[in-house]
Amino acid sequence: MRKKLFKRFSYLYTGELMSVVMFIVVFFLLNKVYPQLRLYSLTSFWISFFLLEFLLVQGSIYWYAKWKILKKENTTVTPIQVVKRFKNLKKFNIGLIIITMFIFAFDFLKLYPSLPLGSLGIAGFIYIFAILEYINYFHFQLSYDNLSDIKYLLRSKRLKQSCLSRDFDSMV
Repeated sequence: MRKKLFKRFSYLYTGELMSVVMFIVVFFLLNKVYPQLRLYSLTSFWISFFLLEFLLVQGSIYWYAKWKILKKENTTVTPIQVVKRFKNLKKFNIGLIIITMFIFAFDFLKLYPSLPLGSLGIAGFIYIFAILEYINYFHFQLSYDNLSDIKYLLRSKRLKQSCLSRDFDSMV
């Protein structure tokens, strides 16, 4: 069981880090191939992209902390200082999510109709993806990528509470 968890935590933290790098490359190439979208001129694109990357880095740090504690102390209990930091990050993330909504409105009012709507659509997609990542880390598990998770979902017919959310509950 320990070996399986160790491998799972490693997969999760490295996967999140690879996503950070991959998204940087994808959006760089998207801007190179479709410069007419003018994505880089949108504040909403940049803040949505920052929010997504910031959340992915948080996820990577969380899973790395779980991996490290399992490796060093043979437990999966997240250290209280790590849980407290993520509790503070949760509030900060909500603030970023709210601010981003206003920035979208600003971009739309300032740049419409000269800006292609596809650009706002791409930025909006990134924003929604970031919100889903936030929910996945801080509230409910949205990613079911192994048989155990899928069986749980089919059996219970409801989403699992995220690991970090369970850590928050155990802190009380």
